[in-house]
Amino acid sequence: MIEITADMEAIINQAILSFVATVNEDGTPNLSPKASLTVKNGVLYFADIASPRTVLNLKRNPAVEINVVDIFQRRGYRFKGRALILPSDDSESLMIANWVRATNGSEYPVDHVVKIEITSISPLLSPAHVFARPPRGQGEIRSTYYQKYGVKPIGT
Repeated sequence: MIEITADMEAIINQAILSFVATVNEDGTPNLSPKASLTVKNGVLYFADIASPRTVLNLKRNPAVEINVVDIFQRRGYRFKGRALILPSDDSESLMIANWVRATNGSEYPVDHVVKIEITSISPLLSPAHVFARPPRGQGEIRSTYYQKYGVKPIGT
């Protein structure tokens, strides 16, 4: 089993938005934004709130890739694997559905919960990490991108 580290989980929580790639029936890519990606007990899940194409694709072909990047840290992770659509009465499915509703409100529909069996994880680093000379620290990168996005961090 491939381990999701504390840093990976922190990036998922901080980034909030992730992107799930699946394959359409004609072989073209389908990319769907998700704000429901979460890690529970070391396992990666997302909820289908409004993504019928994603679920349809995964029923036919369970291959999935999920990208999550913290825009201010300019780094994240690529998770590749196989998706398993959980039955709605499954305890894991209920756990994620309850988390989505507790986080977003009871009006949020959770049509399906998808569990990811991870086959590989790789880091995603922007050129701000890779090509800057001299190398820049994470604090400097974060400060630069707060400024670029016009965001003032909470508590400053």
